[in-house]
Amino acid sequence: MYRVRIDHMNLHQIAGSGQCFRWRMLGESAYGIHAFGRYLEIAQEGDDFLLSCGEGEWNEIWKTYFDMDTDYREAERIVALSEDKFLKAAYRFGSGIRILRQDLWEVLVSFIISQNNNIPRIRKSIERICDGFGGRFPDCHELWEMDLSDKGLGYRDKYLKEAAVWWMGQEGAAGSELWDMEVPKERLLEIKGVGNKVADCICLFGLHRLEVFPVDTHISKILDREYGGRLPDWSGVKFAGLFQQYIFYHDLMNKGQERPKAAKEVKDEVSV
Repeated sequence: MYRVRIDHMNLHQIAGSGQCFRWRMLGESAYGIHAFGRYLEIAQEGDDFLLSCGEGEWNEIWKTYFDMDTDYREAERIVALSEDKFLKAAYRFGSGIRILRQDLWEVLVSFIISQNNNIPRIRKSIERICDGFGGRFPDCHELWEMDLSDKGLGYRDKYLKEAAVWWMGQEGAAGSELWDMEVPKERLLEIKGVGNKVADCICLFGLHRLEVFPVDTHISKILDREYGGRLPDWSGVKFAGLFQQYIFYHDLMNKGQERPKAAKEVKDEVSV
């Protein structure tokens, strides 16, 4: 077991922010997480976190996964200087959200599944895809060989096959190539089934391009209601994608409610 102190991190807020689909609540303020072929149990007590791994594994995998190298205090300062009252309220409500550094292949598959879908169905489909792999996410070859007809994917199954073929066709270089590109979105749009929203999500959540501001159906409604249908002034700043997560989470948790929902209460009926 390893204990670490982290500011600007709240497990419930990250779990409810729509960026990760394989976190499972184990109890109050505790989650089980599958990532990079490893499994972690993590519990939160204020700014203290108790992890089921040792210091070596923390330094090797989880420290990067939880994005410990990004200065979230800088994001806080940018919000503090902003005149945007909605962004300020969203930050106060969800300031514990971090943009996880997830596996790029898993993010690619997950957000292809996410199109015109909702979070419970996305989670269920991904769970079915991972069945039989001991918690590990299948690689492109395994996904290509898999029968996807019983995974609840609908028309998206053919897009996953196309993505697997595309990834294999890069001869293992797809991930590194995308990381090195100035505008990886253009390359991602070559994949059948990847449109603007999915490509932006992959850039933000898979390539950690924090400046990318994905617009899904829920964000579109927020923009219409709060910003007259326009992108906010801060949509072009270096933390635009993180700020998008703040407003998404704030709106989702408080919509029509007199009190914020806990992450476990959210039905996530919103299409993403």
